[in-house]
Amino acid sequence: MGQELACRMQYQRRSLAGKAYLETDHILFRGDERVKIPLKDLQGVTAKAGILTLEFAGGPAALELGAAAEKWAQKILFPPTRADKLGVRPGLTVRLIGEFDAQFLEELKETQIVKTKADLLFLLAADRKALERIPKLISALKAAGALWVVYPKGVPEIREVEVIHAGRAAGLKDVKVASFSPTHTALKFVLGQALPTANSRP
Repeated sequence: MGQELACRMQYQRRSLAGKAYLETDHILFRGDERVKIPLKDLQGVTAKAGILTLEFAGGPAALELGAAAEKWAQKILFPPTRADKLGVRPGLTVRLIGEFDAQFLEELKETQIVKTKADLLFLLAADRKALERIPKLISALKAAGALWVVYPKGVPEIREVEVIHAGRAAGLKDVKVASFSPTHTALKFVLGQALPTANSRP
């Protein structure tokens, strides 16, 4: 989810100053003290009068978030699905390059899978050589479309910096990173002015 906010936290009879971070699978408070609360361990989540109260085995913890308290509660109680994070919506056209798992294909059932121009194009890149396909795939994107490069996490065969460089070199702009699965990351590119790379010359 990637949200952060400076706040105070009431925790174990102490008032702590710092920043709260709302991530995909945990809440992290960093400041006078560091407290990490996995979302799976939460037993209750309530928001009232600008205070987000988290009930868990070591808690409770009360975060003074002001107007953001209700929004954070909703995000924790009703987290976005993978389809939400990837911008998959009913009626869109989708093109797949690579062998994606059955669960992901099920999530695409309300879209139209095509082999022509698409709103969303997903490239499954197992290694850096697969990135050589990016320039040729640009013509398969609609004007307002997006290319998602899905690649394995933490392997030497392909690194995030290489994915970013390949997209920018093809004239694309990287705009978002999302967790695709426990083993894979997805990086989103759109058509537009590419950002300069470390090796770019004026």
